[in-house]
Amino acid sequence: NNTSEQQLYSSWAWQYKELVSYVREFGDACVPQRNAKNPVLGRWVNRQRSDYKQFLKGNTSYGGITKEKIRLLNNIGFEWSSRTRGRDSWDGQYEEFMSYAKKFGNARVPIKFQANPSLGNWVSMQRRNYTKFQEGNKSCSITK
Repeated sequence: NNTSEQQLYSSWAWQYKELVSYVREFGDACVPQRNAKNPVLGRWVNRQRSDYKQFLKGNTSYGGITKEKIRLLNNIGFEWSSRTRGRDSWDGQYEEFMSYAKKFGNARVPIKFQANPSLGNWVSMQRRNYTKFQEGNKSCSITK
């Protein structure tokens, strides 16, 4: 049914926009499944991972993820594995950042860094959080 497909996609697009907002706020797309601020988003992210696994197996009968959706999620640094969370994720991004600095001789990672989109988002978030920290804003995730 075309109408239900449109509704499903608009629901997907809505959650995708929520995820983009999450990435802007937290610097990564590692939404906890039990996200207190937005519990639906946590479950939706988990569903994308599950649908992706089915897609990789060639199972398209479930009507889940498409190549276009995968591309959109990849563009914002979506983590297809839920194994990297919290501190490990930050440390991993920091290691990527240090590798970038060594390779390119600077720390100016473009926000749309093709080779690693999540790194560009992460560096941008670190800069925003540092500015908040400098302003005395306690809501940032920077610590001394």
